[in-house]
Amino acid sequence: MKLTDYERAMLEGREGKARQKAMELLVRYAEALGAQRFVDTTNVAGVPGSSSPYLQNYYKSAGKSYDAIFSHFDLDSDELVEVPRVTVHSCHLQGGLDPDNWQRLGGKPDAFQISQTSEHDAAARGIRILKTCTPYLAGNVPTRGEHCAWMESSAVVYCNSVIGARTNTEGRESTSAAMLTGKIPDWGLHRDENRYATHRLDIEVEVTSVMDWGMLGYFVGDVVGERIPVLLGRYGEPDLIRHKHFGAAAASSGGVEMYHIVGVTPEAPDLQTALGSKAATHTIAYGRAERRRTYEVLNANGHSTDVDYVMLGCPHYSLDQIRDACQLLEGRKVSANCNLWIFTSRSVKGEAEKLGYTKIIRDAGGVLLTDTCSAISQAVPPGTKVAALDSAKQTHYLPAMVGIEAWFGSTRDCIDAALSGRWKGEAP
Repeated sequence: MKLTDYERAMLEGREGKARQKAMELLVRYAEALGAQRFVDTTNVAGVPGSSSPYLQNYYKSAGKSYDAIFSHFDLDSDELVEVPRVTVHSCHLQGGLDPDNWQRLGGKPDAFQISQTSEHDAAARGIRILKTCTPYLAGNVPTRGEHCAWMESSAVVYCNSVIGARTNTEGRESTSAAMLTGKIPDWGLHRDENRYATHRLDIEVEVTSVMDWGMLGYFVGDVVGERIPVLLGRYGEPDLIRHKHFGAAAASSGGVEMYHIVGVTPEAPDLQTALGSKAATHTIAYGRAERRRTYEVLNANGHSTDVDYVMLGCPHYSLDQIRDACQLLEGRKVSANCNLWIFTSRSVKGEAEKLGYTKIIRDAGGVLLTDTCSAISQAVPPGTKVAALDSAKQTHYLPAMVGIEAWFGSTRDCIDAALSGRWKGEAP
């Protein structure tokens, strides 16, 4: 690798033992990728030093401190090092427990205490505690072209596609190392030549609602895998929420880290620019038959129409989505046979409380939760057998994770299910 003087100084330990271990990890990572150099990253999002009873037990011989978990797990170090303050803008993504509702999520006192301690220790090192899968809704909005190092597939695809910043889907180890060094390997979507589309998607049916965009994303991810699609055809300009659901679904059914929408996303003013002036390797149509088949695939796991759990907020709900849910809930009551959990970030919940949305949800019999979701925490209300979800991503993951049936539909379909305890959603 070609290292700068400062990078070599870190690698040789002249900037402290922790940064030396971080650089050693990053060099191994870069060499495995075939990268020849690093780029400077100014925006890192991960789960640095996050601990659990399992990790504490696994590393019990090294001690239970933040430094021990960060050293041995995050940095893969054989030495215990003292972790300094981060050198670049860094934030902590979602965790496993809502600090105000950890018991509702089935958390144990020791797990809650460990979570709180590691959060405090991370904040003491200059890490912003956002605890969300949507950092761009909680104040972390990079600029176009900025090199980032982000975890969380739905955040990565939004960062690349909608904002036009640059990141690969990083892991805990690389993001923690980047927080200490401000470096990440120069490969993948950091490089111009890897950001062009390869697959053309011709959209032959109108795509308008959030549900429409979620289904389209699920179809796109399935047909392109890890490639970059470019969309053109019958769609209006999607707002933030539609981008959020489209990208999350495409990253779940496939491995999409970036997409282009002609005339909408910043690197696709026209088709040829999105394709890098090359011909698409594949051209795929999305019409009525494809839309109907996608809906059927998403709902293939649903059998009983008796719904006992409705989960909203994957990716975490925006303030507008909470408002919309409240409009459907106000003055009504969730069925005694059903639970309604809505997930968001701490910052958005704070705004929701000021506007009275949290009270509306609570009065209806639901609860607004933060920091996590049912998939991350693997927590559903006791006795749950059938869930209703407005997220294609959550529908993809949750049934296998916790062994339940699931229905996918619109937010209105899901709220109706929460109120009646019955699934009545229909195919578009």
